[in-house]
Amino acid sequence: MTTTPEHNERVAKLTFASVYPHYIKKVESKGRTKEELHQVIEWLTGFDDKRMQELIDEKVTFEAFFEKATLNPNANLITGVICGYRIEEIENSLTKQVRYLDKLVDELAKGRKMEKILRVT
Repeated sequence: MTTTPEHNERVAKLTFASVYPHYIKKVESKGRTKEELHQVIEWLTGFDDKRMQELIDEKVTFEAFFEKATLNPNANLITGVICGYRIEEIENSLTKQVRYLDKLVDELAKGRKMEKILRVT
């Protein structure tokens, strides 16, 4: 499945603050913690808890969220299918970055070991 320009625009305009509670609910319902979620987000974006909270309070869009992020150099190791899209085939860089985050949250919720999620080689 390839993303459409409309899909990419919708993803860009979503606010991180609107999706973040869903991430927490998803991982906690599967026995993982908010702290583990924060560890995964920090690995991908470089945002510590304080900075992440500032971005939530500012209600930044995913577009602004990832513009401010320092993406982990190993993020390209995140592969597979999420939300019906094969990550490595997504051409729009912002949509790909959002799907990286979705995939990491999904792996955390599925009980994958942290060192595997964080692509420790």
